[in-house]
Amino acid sequence: MTQQQPTMEPMSSEMQDCVQACMSCHSVCEETMSSCLQMGGQAQMPIMRALMDCSEMTRMCADMMTRRSPLANEMCMMCAQACDMCAEACMSMPDDDRMTRCAESCRRCSEMCRAMAGSMM
Repeated sequence: MTQQQPTMEPMSSEMQDCVQACMSCHSVCEETMSSCLQMGGQAQMPIMRALMDCSEMTRMCADMMTRRSPLANEMCMMCAQACDMCAEACMSMPDDDRMTRCAESCRRCSEMCRAMAGSMM
């Protein structure tokens, strides 16, 4: 007799959308960091820190949801906070199109993470 491996429930469409929003936000933050580094003196350290935090949190959050970590709920809440902080930091340079796009991606990810955290409780 063979023992069957437990299978994971398929990811809900809401969770798939949240994972996608996290990965998209991660990419945009990475691109924005690269752009900031090329600008040199104009890129302020608080913005860079916010971008780094958001980039790491969104990637980790997507990973944790994908593997159905029991900590995913808390991670989604922390990720939403990191995204909010990053959006605010990016909006300190409202005339920069890349910063504006990054802020928009962060806000979208934050909303989806908050909704996901609420639905996982």
